[in-house]
Amino acid sequence: MEKISLSLPLKFPRNLVPFFPYSGTGLVERILQHFLLFLRSCCYQLIVTMDSSHEGIQMLLTAEQEAQQMVAAARNLKTMRLRQAKEEAEKEAALYRSNMESEHRKKVDETSGNSGFTAERLGEETEEKIQNLKKSASEVQSDVVDMLIKYVKAVKC
Repeated sequence: MEKISLSLPLKFPRNLVPFFPYSGTGLVERILQHFLLFLRSCCYQLIVTMDSSHEGIQMLLTAEQEAQQMVAAARNLKTMRLRQAKEEAEKEAALYRSNMESEHRKKVDETSGNSGFTAERLGEETEEKIQNLKKSASEVQSDVVDMLIKYVKAVKC
């Protein structure tokens, strides 16, 4: 059997990233998983063609372990970002809730106000209207009395 000299890069080549058809969230994780699958298939092919020396196998195992570490790091980063996004969303929701509650309290205070103040205001308005009615009644009182007397005298039997 021939001896095969193998030199695998131990880090994922960044120039291959644009050629993967993945987009959206989890891009790094998907790329690293793809790379891990690729390494496993290469490992099988190389074991078949390699001689009994263990350095090629050891290199592939090392590369696979590094790829697994990269996948784990990507997962940890994703988890950290999700936690951070959740915390930010909770803060925004709490701020929005407090703003809405303060606006609601403000409107309730404006419409109902202090019950003593509202009762006092209504009492003043009522007294003002009563005074206006008494004033207008006193102005036309003499005319109404004269009209009633005129109609009582003018009744035809």
